[in-house]
Amino acid sequence: MEKVTIYTDGACSGNPGPGGWGAVLMYKDNKKEISGSKQDTTNNVMELTAVVEALKLLKFPCEVQLYSDSAYVVNAFDKGWIYNWVKNNWKTADKKPVKNQELWQELYALTKTHNVEFIKVKGHADNEYNNRCDELATGAIKNV
Repeated sequence: MEKVTIYTDGACSGNPGPGGWGAVLMYKDNKKEISGSKQDTTNNVMELTAVVEALKLLKFPCEVQLYSDSAYVVNAFDKGWIYNWVKNNWKTADKKPVKNQELWQELYALTKTHNVEFIKVKGHADNEYNNRCDELATGAIKNV
């Protein structure tokens, strides 16, 4: 399986408010940057969108190291929340519908195609690619 490294970030001006997302994908010697925005959204939706859009670009099943500063995204997999949501028909432990369910379902389906390792990075620190994703995300907000 081919190895791909992805960094993602989401940003929101106000929460909710206009938002943006960015991702950097690295495969062998290639690097691709993508970003997008949405008029009225939340930070969590933008974090999830960045991950989904990056994984959707992969043309064949890959071994993915995905770096995100979003505890919301990383913990859903590392702490097993998403597997419980699936088991409980997309309900949380307190029987409420999972927020952002459509995005979570899309992301869950993508993790069935790709072997994704979610890795938490410290936001706004000294990680070059996380900082670049933040620039892409905050820059995309200006396009709303």
